[in-house]
Amino acid sequence: MNKMFAVMKREYLQAVRKKSFIIMTLLLPFLMAALLAVPGLIMAKGMGKKRIAVLDGTGRLESAFARPNEPPKEEQTDAAGAARNAVMQRNRPPQLPSQMTVEYVNQSQSANFDEAAKPYLKRLTARDDAADKLEGVFLIPKTAVADAETRMSYYSRSATDFMTQERLTRMANRSLHRMRLAANGIDPAVVDTLLQDLPVEAVQLSRSGERKKGGELNFAMAFLFGAMLILPSLVYGQETMRGIVQEKTDRVVEVLVSSVSPMQLLTGKIVGVAAVGLTQIVVWVTMVGLIGAFAGTTLAMADAPINLSQFIRPIIGFYFFVFYILAYLTYVCVYAIGGAICNSEKEAQQFMMPIMMLMMAPWFLMMPIVMNPEAPFAIGFSLAPVFGPITMFVRATVTDPPLWHFLVSIGLSILTILAFFWVTAKIFRIGILSYGKRPTIPELMRWVRVA
Repeated sequence: MNKMFAVMKREYLQAVRKKSFIIMTLLLPFLMAALLAVPGLIMAKGMGKKRIAVLDGTGRLESAFARPNEPPKEEQTDAAGAARNAVMQRNRPPQLPSQMTVEYVNQSQSANFDEAAKPYLKRLTARDDAADKLEGVFLIPKTAVADAETRMSYYSRSATDFMTQERLTRMANRSLHRMRLAANGIDPAVVDTLLQDLPVEAVQLSRSGERKKGGELNFAMAFLFGAMLILPSLVYGQETMRGIVQEKTDRVVEVLVSSVSPMQLLTGKIVGVAAVGLTQIVVWVTMVGLIGAFAGTTLAMADAPINLSQFIRPIIGFYFFVFYILAYLTYVCVYAIGGAICNSEKEAQQFMMPIMMLMMAPWFLMMPIVMNPEAPFAIGFSLAPVFGPITMFVRATVTDPPLWHFLVSIGLSILTILAFFWVTAKIFRIGILSYGKRPTIPELMRWVRVA
C-alpha cells in the first residue's frame, strides 16, 4: 500500500508543480470565457462596412432603406422591452452585424429590369480597390406589391452572406406588408397591435412540486458542466497513456516493476492523475462560484436580483464530484490499456481513436439529451455502462430524475469500472514489458486468461 501511495504522490506532484499546470488552471476559465465572449463582441461591434445597391422595380420602397443600420421601431424600447424582445425573437435569424450603406435606385421606369441591373452586377465583381465596388445587389421586381408569388433576388460575392440577405429581405417585406394592408383598407398599426407576441416563461416543476425558473440558463449550465466533466477525463486519460508509453520507451518501467507490483503501479498512476484532475476542477468550480457570487451581489445591489439556486442546485455539486470520479476511472482504464500494449504515442493514438469516438457518444448527443432528458434514449444512455456517468449528470442538471435512476447508474458504473480495472490490470501486467508488434485482439484475450 505504501508503494502505491508513493507512485500516486509522485504522479500528483510531478503534474501540479509544472508551470504549465498552474498557468492553465488559473487562465483556462478566462480563456474559455474569452472564446465565448469575443465572437459576441465582434458581432455587436460590427464586422466592417458593406455597400449594397437596392434596385427597386416598384419605386415605392425608398423609405424602407433610408436608415438601414437602425433597428426597427418595435425594437427601439427601454431595457425591459429590449429584454422582452430578445426572448420573443430568439428563434428569428440574427441581425446584420456590419454597417451597411445602401445605394437606392428607383427602377420603376425601367423597361427591362434585368438589363438595368447588369451595370450594378458588374460593379459587384470589380477589384477590391475600386471606388464604386459593391458587396451586394438586391433586386425587387415591379410586381412585388401586387403579386405574392414574386421572388426578390440578392447577389453577393459570398455564398454565405445570408445575414445581409435576411436583413434586406426583412426591411423590404415589412414595407410590402404594410402597403398590401393599406391597399385592402386595413390599418397596419392595428394589425401590429393585434398580432403582438406574448413572452413565455420557462418553469421546471420538480417531482416534489417545487417550481424553478431557468430556461436558457439551465440549457447553458448543462453544456458547461458536461464539458467540465468530460474534458478533464479525456485530457488526463491521455496523460496517463503518454506516461506509460514514455516509461516503456525509456525502459524505466523495467526498473519500477522490480520494486513495485504492476497492480500497485497502475493503481498509483490512475489515482494520482485523478487527484490532479480533481484539483483542477476544484479550482475552476471555486473561481466560477466566486464570480457568480460577485455577479449575483452586483445585480442585487442594482435591484435586478437573480436567484442562482433556480438553475444551480447544491446537490449538483455532489453529483458532479461523484460522476466525475466515475467518468474519469472509466476513461482512464481504457487509456491505460492503450499505453500498455502500444510502443509509441502515435501508435497509441491510432489505437484509441475509434474507441474514444464510441465512448464520447453522450457528448455528441448532448443537444437532444439536454432538450429531452426524459426521452427513452436519454434514460437508456444514463443507465448504460460507460455512457452512464456523463448522461446521468447532464440529465440531473436539467430535470429531476427518480432516485433509482441515480442508484442504478452509479451501481452499473462501479461494476463497469471494477471489470475494466480487472482487465486493465491483467493486460497491464504483461503489456508493460512487451515490445515490438502491437498485440491482436486474440492475443489480448490470451493475456487476460493467463495473467
